[in-house]
Amino acid sequence: MVKTVADLEDAQSLIDRSRISPLQMAVFGICFFIMALDGMDVLVVSYAAPSLAAEWAIAPGMLGVVFSAGLLGMTAGAMFIAPYADRIGRRAIILLSFVLTGFGPLATAVAPSVESLIVLRFITGLGIGAILASVATMAAEFAPDRQRNLILVSILAGYPIGATIFGVIAADVIPVFGWRALFALAGIASLAAFPLVWILLPESLTFLIRMRPAGALEKINRIINRMGHAPLKELPLALPVIASGNVKGLFSAELSRPTFFLWLAFFMNFAALYFLASWIPKLSSSAGLPLNLAIYAGASFNMGAVFGIALSGYLSQKFGLRRVIAVFLLLTAVVMALFGFAKGSSIILPLFGLIGFLIQGGFVGLYAIAARLYPTEIRTTGVGWAIGAGRTGAIAGPLVGGIFVAYGLSIGANFRLFAITLILAGIFTVLIKSDRVS
Repeated sequence: MVKTVADLEDAQSLIDRSRISPLQMAVFGICFFIMALDGMDVLVVSYAAPSLAAEWAIAPGMLGVVFSAGLLGMTAGAMFIAPYADRIGRRAIILLSFVLTGFGPLATAVAPSVESLIVLRFITGLGIGAILASVATMAAEFAPDRQRNLILVSILAGYPIGATIFGVIAADVIPVFGWRALFALAGIASLAAFPLVWILLPESLTFLIRMRPAGALEKINRIINRMGHAPLKELPLALPVIASGNVKGLFSAELSRPTFFLWLAFFMNFAALYFLASWIPKLSSSAGLPLNLAIYAGASFNMGAVFGIALSGYLSQKFGLRRVIAVFLLLTAVVMALFGFAKGSSIILPLFGLIGFLIQGGFVGLYAIAARLYPTEIRTTGVGWAIGAGRTGAIAGPLVGGIFVAYGLSIGANFRLFAITLILAGIFTVLIKSDRVS
């Protein structure tokens, strides 16, 4: 129980030494749900790609531009919208992002041209990029240190679960109703969730205590009461803080080296991951799989990720984040290098599942590293800019993949090239050294 003002000077210490409350469980559940919707919004264009390309006669190179437009929006959202969560709060940015991720797909459902599709994917990406960094920060600040790795990666597992479920839905919806119906469904789902998040998601307790926005004491007491602690009569003494949302803070003497390697690890990992996520349905279709199986290939990739993320979260509690991430990524590179020898849908679908298991099992741990690495005042800025740096790889991956496909490079050769980026990502992850990160 909170007995004095001093007891709450460090919100994270209070959370670390207390049992997880029903409020915290509700926050984790909402964050998981948000991530599931995020997975749907990111990959809706990937699932729609085969039908979209056929209907509008879009060449592979231009399809790569469509994929990269959304990723460019995600980069801008993570780097330039998400940092405002360190100034006005995590909750406000999450709610704003929901508006963008709702109206963007709805407008895409009536898009008249490839050019308008590119613009709308960029707008949707702004919301996706901002929401991911803010949710990761929110979850980290409500999680006790002893379970933070497992909680963070479990919440981030919502992304592939949402993508998998939506992939199964897409396989039924697109052949009957067309690709526009899929975008309409994605937009309606996000907008319908907005009131739920508005009502149930509180502001981060750590943010309220450190940054002290208007009405902070009342909001703090409301939260700690729901966590089973006595209310405060006054705010604790203000502690020195780094300027919130200040990118320069990411390059202090303590943080510059780990920030540099974190960005490189994100870049390499994003390049390979989004090459796979964007191109799996189209590459599968080109390899001769029927449309429904080509879409299921993407769903298999994301379903494998769910189990990989669960295992990596468990192992990271025992062996440390950096080691587990590096091993998962290096194993992914091996499987991708061998992929070119696979023939037939009976082998391809399970292989996509195994690749998803390994690459995303390792990849989500980078978010946990980013959330641990930075102090509260610049945490969302740090996570957002790490994601933004990585998203430049995500932009390059599908775009380069589109160029390779257009020039007739085989699926196996594509996979071997992107396996190299995963080897580098594993090496850079090991080099992220800090007292805050295991």
